[in-house]
Amino acid sequence: MVTAISDGMTPVHWKVVIDAADPHAQADFWAAALRYETEDNDALIQRLLELGALPREAVVEYHARLAFRDLVAVRHPDDPYDKDSGTGLGRRLLFQRVPEPKTVKNRLHLDLHPGEGSRSPEVERLTGLGARVLREVSEPSGAWVVMADPEGNEFCVH
Repeated sequence: MVTAISDGMTPVHWKVVIDAADPHAQADFWAAALRYETEDNDALIQRLLELGALPREAVVEYHARLAFRDLVAVRHPDDPYDKDSGTGLGRRLLFQRVPEPKTVKNRLHLDLHPGEGSRSPEVERLTGLGARVLREVSEPSGAWVVMADPEGNEFCVH
């Protein structure tokens, strides 16, 4: 068995990419839900526009800054990020615009763990942000609440 640590290989950097009809609204929801920060790509976009490397129609105004029209990411506030591009270098979710609506159950979902005794207040807070409760689960292995974000993507609160 080969491991990254023992053979000197660098771990693979990753992000979770989520398809969305409205990536900016999804980013706002998940930034609030996870207490993450929305990435600010304004400086990068300004440079790309000045160089003619990005068409103006690929850009929108978002929170009084320029943002990519079809994608936006949120990142953990304690993780490093590239100050020149605004891109997170740690835990992040990237929302990308797709034309088709969600039609089937997620094959991948996020599990949120707000802490012992905090499930009910967290479910209430998330509902206030626009999520909805799909069902409550209680099994010998544990209990959790299955929820859906504003676009119907399932996630669990433990």
